[in-house]
Amino acid sequence: MEKRYILPPEWAEQYAIQLTWPHAGTDWRGCLDAICAVYVEMADAVTRHEKLIVVTPEPEHVRTQLERKLTDRQLANVTLHRCPTNDTWARDHGFITLTGGGVPRLLDFRFNGWGCKFPAELDNAINRSLYGSGVVKGEYVDMDGFVLEGGSIESDGQGTVFTTSQCLLAPNRNQPLTRREIEERLKDSLSASHIVWIDHGRLDGDDTDGHIDTLVRVAPGDTLLYVSCADPADNQYADLQLMEKQLGTLRTASGKPYRLLPLPMPRPIYDEDGGRLPATYANFVIINGAVIYPTYGQPDNDAEAARIIGEAFPGREMIGIDSLTVIRQHGSLHCCTMQIFGN
Repeated sequence: MEKRYILPPEWAEQYAIQLTWPHAGTDWRGCLDAICAVYVEMADAVTRHEKLIVVTPEPEHVRTQLERKLTDRQLANVTLHRCPTNDTWARDHGFITLTGGGVPRLLDFRFNGWGCKFPAELDNAINRSLYGSGVVKGEYVDMDGFVLEGGSIESDGQGTVFTTSQCLLAPNRNQPLTRREIEERLKDSLSASHIVWIDHGRLDGDDTDGHIDTLVRVAPGDTLLYVSCADPADNQYADLQLMEKQLGTLRTASGKPYRLLPLPMPRPIYDEDGGRLPATYANFVIINGAVIYPTYGQPDNDAEAARIIGEAFPGREMIGIDSLTVIRQHGSLHCCTMQIFGN
C-alpha cells in the first residue's frame, strides 16, 4: 500500500529554513542596512538550531555579513545559493513540502505577487533553481497552474488545512474557480481531508489579502493562536471580533472545540505617510527547538506575546527579534522564512 503524504505542521522536525536575502534591487533599498541586520539576526537564531538555505544574487556579500555574526560552527549550517530575485518573501514563493510517502514531495505552486500586485517572475523561478542545483532534494511537483502562497495556509499535520476566504478568493489568484473548486484543489494537492475557511479578519496595511499567518496559527494539542483586539475604537475591532467568534464555533476532526489562545494586538505603528502597518504577533517562526517571534518596541505587548506563544510551544527557546524594519514592507518574520522538511 502506498504511504499517504501529509502537509506536516510547522513544529515537525525540519531539515532547513530558507531565507531570500534583501538586496539593492528590492524595495528594501531605502533601509537596506537595517533589514540586512534583521536577516543576520534570523540567520543567527536559525543556525543555532538547524540548517539555513540563503537565496541571493550576491552570495559573497551575504557571506561577509554572516561572518561578522555567526561562529564557524553556525556558518557550516549555511548554504548560499546564487539566484536572481525580485523580493524577499520566501514564505510565499518557497516550496510547500509534503512528507510521509518516502522522499519529500516538493510542491512548486505559482507565485504571482499576491494577485499580480508586484513583479514576481524571478521569485517564481527560485524553486526550480534550488531543485535543479540539488540544494533541495525530493520529488519535484510542478503546480504552476495554481496560485498558492505558503503564508495563506496552516496545517495541523492530521489532514486539516486552515486558510482564509478573503485571500484564496481574492482577484487574480485562481479565477474563475469557485470556492468549492479551490477547496477540492487544496485537498488533492495538499493531501488534506478537511479545509477550514476563516471568513473574517484582516489587518490594516496588509497587501496579501488576509494571509492566515498574520491572523491565526496552529499549535500542538488542537490549539489556535489568534490576533485579538480589545479596543472598540480600533477600526480592525469589529472584523477581528467576528473572527474570534467564528474560531469559537470550529471543531476538530473528533468534534471537540479548539483551545484558543488570544495574542495581543500591538499598538498602532505607522509609516512615514501615516498609513498603518500590519504589525502582528501571529507571524512567529517555529524552528527545531525554538520559536522566533516578532517584537515591536512595546515591552508590555512583546512580553505578553512571548508568554502566550511559549504556552503553546512549551519546552522551546523563545527568541525575540525586533521587526519594526520588517513591517515597513508590510510583512513580518514568518513571511520572510520557509521551512523545508525531510531532505
